[in-house]
Amino acid sequence: MTRATTVRAVLAAAVLLVSVFITLTMSPRLGLDLQGGTRMVLQAEDSATVEANRETTDRTLEVLRQRIDSLGVAEPVLTRSGEDRIIVELPDVQDPRQAAAVIGRTAQLSFHAVQGATPPGTEPESKPESETGSGRLTLPDEQGTQLDLGPARLSGAGVKDATASFEAQQAAGWTVKLDFHKDAGKDWTRLTGEAACHPAGDERRRVAIVLDEKVISSPQVDPSVGCQAGLPSGGTQITGSFSAKEARDLALLIKGGALPVPVEIVEQRTVGPTLGAAAIDASAQAALIGAAATALFITFVYRLFGALAAVALAAYGVISYAALVGLGVTLTLPGLAGFVLAIGMAVDANVLVFERAREECQDRPTRSLRSALTTGFQKAFSAVADSNITTLLAAGLLFFLGSGPVKGFGVTLAIGVVASMFSALVIARALTEIAAGSRFVSDYRGVNGIARPGSVRTWLTRKDPQLFRKPVRWLIVSTALVAVAVAGIVVRGIDLGVEFTGGRLVEYSTSRPVDVETARSTLADAGFGDAEVTTAGDGDISVRTGKLDNDGEHALREALATEGGETTKVRDELIGPSLGDELRRNALIALGVAVFVQLAYLAMRFRWTFAVASVVGMVHDVVIVVGAFAWLGRPVDGIFLAALLTVIGYSVNDSVVVFDRVRELWAGNRKTPLATIARRAVLQTVPRTVNTGMGALFILVALAVLGGDSLADFALALLIGIVVGTWSSVFTAVPGALVLERTTGAPPPVPGKASRRARAPRRDPLDNGARV
Repeated sequence: MTRATTVRAVLAAAVLLVSVFITLTMSPRLGLDLQGGTRMVLQAEDSATVEANRETTDRTLEVLRQRIDSLGVAEPVLTRSGEDRIIVELPDVQDPRQAAAVIGRTAQLSFHAVQGATPPGTEPESKPESETGSGRLTLPDEQGTQLDLGPARLSGAGVKDATASFEAQQAAGWTVKLDFHKDAGKDWTRLTGEAACHPAGDERRRVAIVLDEKVISSPQVDPSVGCQAGLPSGGTQITGSFSAKEARDLALLIKGGALPVPVEIVEQRTVGPTLGAAAIDASAQAALIGAAATALFITFVYRLFGALAAVALAAYGVISYAALVGLGVTLTLPGLAGFVLAIGMAVDANVLVFERAREECQDRPTRSLRSALTTGFQKAFSAVADSNITTLLAAGLLFFLGSGPVKGFGVTLAIGVVASMFSALVIARALTEIAAGSRFVSDYRGVNGIARPGSVRTWLTRKDPQLFRKPVRWLIVSTALVAVAVAGIVVRGIDLGVEFTGGRLVEYSTSRPVDVETARSTLADAGFGDAEVTTAGDGDISVRTGKLDNDGEHALREALATEGGETTKVRDELIGPSLGDELRRNALIALGVAVFVQLAYLAMRFRWTFAVASVVGMVHDVVIVVGAFAWLGRPVDGIFLAALLTVIGYSVNDSVVVFDRVRELWAGNRKTPLATIARRAVLQTVPRTVNTGMGALFILVALAVLGGDSLADFALALLIGIVVGTWSSVFTAVPGALVLERTTGAPPPVPGKASRRARAPRRDPLDNGARV
């Protein structure tokens, strides 16, 4: 065993030990879509006097934190996103009405003198003077009496503290004690002193506390307080027939009522705990079944070396999971799907290496197995690096341009790419090099799996199809496929999900079966005639509406319960119209940036003709996947966008492998026609494309079958994308490059250092070069 192999083996063992330790001692951080709960996105808005910026948003966040902490939610998470957005995550909160009500009290808290009153049922003599600009208000109090209020004398910003307490000694029951900051305390004393100048029982002896143009309390100043004496800051108590909950709520509103700027709920998602648990179980089953199928497949194709690659694949799973846990990455549902998908894609590098090693053994049958394997790693490195970089670019776009859980998919995919590179280039290489040093493995060529060409390669070599004699005909076929997809988009239209259109989508589970027609008529009778009702999952009911607040959703659920019995909310998504427009715009930007970034990278690494042809193939794949979803009537949402950007990475990945081989062969045979070079390159890389695609297909089929509605569309988009991407890398990108090369007079590529190194690989230290 050489020193390099020893270093790789020690490094692999060390990383595995650390990964196993992290896996056994740390728990993953689950997103709300997996553990259940409510997630809100709040948009800070400018007020009449304050601009919504980073500083005011941070202060608003702290006020909201005080409010939410008072609700008793376990481990709430509040973070600022960008300059003027706040993300609120409330684990285990299934009915967000109370939280939304507390958060939604967005106006400035203010204290007013009462200047008169109108009994309930009597129209006020004049309109509210707030409309005249004098700062006076006419608002109903807790009993419905219209109060004529003077201008605000102090705001909630002056409130230092407000606490609820039970006064048993004075038989006052539950009270709310107020404490003001120094200057505000003087204003409070002055305000209550002026009110005390009116007789006891007079409405003008009251002080109104107003929040969001609603009187939340209007207590009388105690008769013991003298005129102009007022109440001291720390000695103020609001008494009344409060229950414990009413007192606490009032204290909470007074203490946390003053937001520096107003906020609007632009997104709200609620996921039931059963849906998250089911998604975890389904993803775990899909991962086990798909990984087992992939391991059996590569073992069947590459025998012993395939089995060693399967061991490296298991190590990859442990390392990537430990990286997610150790880095504290929040694992979301799309992220979980990305983790499962990356298992199938992790075999790509091993397949590239093994196929190159097979070529070396076929070209030079007398060379040692160890030497062929080393050359395979050297020659495959360029394609492995390029293909993984293109996938990392897609993952980066998902993270920076995605929203919510989709960001988790980008992080998981990026970690998976790095971990797969380590498992292939370090763990798998160490295992295969140790095995290649065995005389038994080297002598029995049918055992190791790379000393003999595979059945696909043998069949292609025997048939030697003339694929690109007329490349334009393949472009015509691809154009026809795109035309069919565009027809679907035009005729059927794209069913944009609520994430891109705005509105509300709620999924319910009922104790009694309810068919769609019955649910639709029941909701129509309850006043929800515009609701779109469909089935979801195993007999669940999905309801999609336009603008619907939390009280409206509660009424909708109650109406559905009249037919379905006990009705449980499984999933709830609310997207404001402004955020829907923004997400739709960001999706288009993400696709545009993806095309540009991939084109720029490919143009830097390859000839411009190869880069343009690869991007044309990528656009071809995107259009067909979108068109297929249009024909099938499947929704296009954020998770679909994640799948589409993954398809982009996969498509470019396949094209990179083919063009990397074209460049290598053309540089070594500069006088050979490019069409012949392209045919050879395609025939040499087809085994890799087929074997890699099979690994991903096993995982995706398992996800599509076991993943339920939440992952089925994601898996379907990727299944279509992988099949179409395999086609386009051969029959769209390569013919396109051939047509483009006819328009340019650029000479063939010059052999570089990598090519010379590939033609004359470094000799194995254990091989003295002697041959007989």
